[in-house]
Amino acid sequence: MRYTELSDWLRWQEGLHSSEIDMGLERVRAVAEKMGLLQPKARVISVAGTNGKGSCVATLEALCLSQGLTVGAFTSPHLLRYNERIRVNGQEVADSCICESFERIDQARGGISLTYFEFGTLAAIDIFQQKGVDVMALEVGLGGRLDAVNIMDADVAIVTSIALDHQDWLGSDIGVIGHEKAGIYRSDRWAICADPQAPATVADYAHDIGAYWVSMGMSLNVTVADSGEQWDWQGVTEEGELLHCSELPLPQLPLPSVAAALQGFVLLGERIPGSLSSLLTSLRLSGRAQKVVYNGGHYLLDVAHNPAAAELLAGRLAANPCEGVTYGLVAMMKDKDRLGVFSALTSEVWQWHVTDLSDNPRAASSALLQDDLRQLGCDAEVHPSVTAALTQLASRIGPTDRVVIMGSFFTVAEALSVLAGGA
Repeated sequence: MRYTELSDWLRWQEGLHSSEIDMGLERVRAVAEKMGLLQPKARVISVAGTNGKGSCVATLEALCLSQGLTVGAFTSPHLLRYNERIRVNGQEVADSCICESFERIDQARGGISLTYFEFGTLAAIDIFQQKGVDVMALEVGLGGRLDAVNIMDADVAIVTSIALDHQDWLGSDIGVIGHEKAGIYRSDRWAICADPQAPATVADYAHDIGAYWVSMGMSLNVTVADSGEQWDWQGVTEEGELLHCSELPLPQLPLPSVAAALQGFVLLGERIPGSLSSLLTSLRLSGRAQKVVYNGGHYLLDVAHNPAAAELLAGRLAANPCEGVTYGLVAMMKDKDRLGVFSALTSEVWQWHVTDLSDNPRAASSALLQDDLRQLGCDAEVHPSVTAALTQLASRIGPTDRVVIMGSFFTVAEALSVLAGGA
């Protein structure tokens, strides 16, 4: 084996390929074919989208487990441990399991160069095949058509949402972005779109290739009760019959993603579980509207890093106001629509705190973030790190205040490492 420690494998992968991101399927598909990964016995669900992908996969995972199905879930990026990316039956796989898979990939690739993400994607599929799972739920990393996950021909493919993000790779034309994400759809297989405002290119692509189209606002629908505490779901069976579930409790995860996961599960040929209400109540995902109490202070962590996600977060804050002050603690990548993110939250955040992510060359400086907020008429206090900011805030906040920590996975990960010992 090239390495016996997971950390050594990951460090080596980071420098193996000429670029961190290399869109295209030729190399990764060639390795997958050598490993016999392209015709799995498991049923496959692929999930693309600007926001809500991880929530959709988490819901699919919970649905499978509720029905006694073995399920492999692949997501990215991770927050604290690489193992978070590859789960079997809701449990992170062991370092040794990942290392053994990396070795199999290394042996199969020969002289083919792979990116860090491509290695991880192949490892997840390989491990799921080794474990003999019934269902694979695979989250697309970037875009869809040219993402490594798209080497798999999904039985059901879901696009959760479409908005501007990763413009350096996907462009700024929402129609083109929709077409790229729709690239995970397949002929004569189910194609779900959970975004009622998706550009026409998504439906056009599905229809052009002869996929079985199911979209939000047509056969897939959600209706939230006036009380804001319950919702109704409408979906469709494989035979085209409408299904209804009424008076369901609102989940903590984004409703369109949950609704699409339920639809995808049904289109795999599975039944809606009788325990659906309790399942929805228990759905949680780290870094997505995650609440933490630390030394008596209240913290809400969310990886929101584009305007669409920030608007969703703002809606959550408005629906659950606190009696005291809402503080915003932000570190973000400089290539994001920072003004768009801040604009969505200025009505809900009373006091801003910005920080550097000094180990990340992609990160915006705290001075740049402070200037962004000044353009919106907001002041911001600057801190050298997330950890330093949390130390300062912990000495100031009262029991009725809350701190919203957001802007990137890196921001939330550092905050979680600090808050993990809280009670």
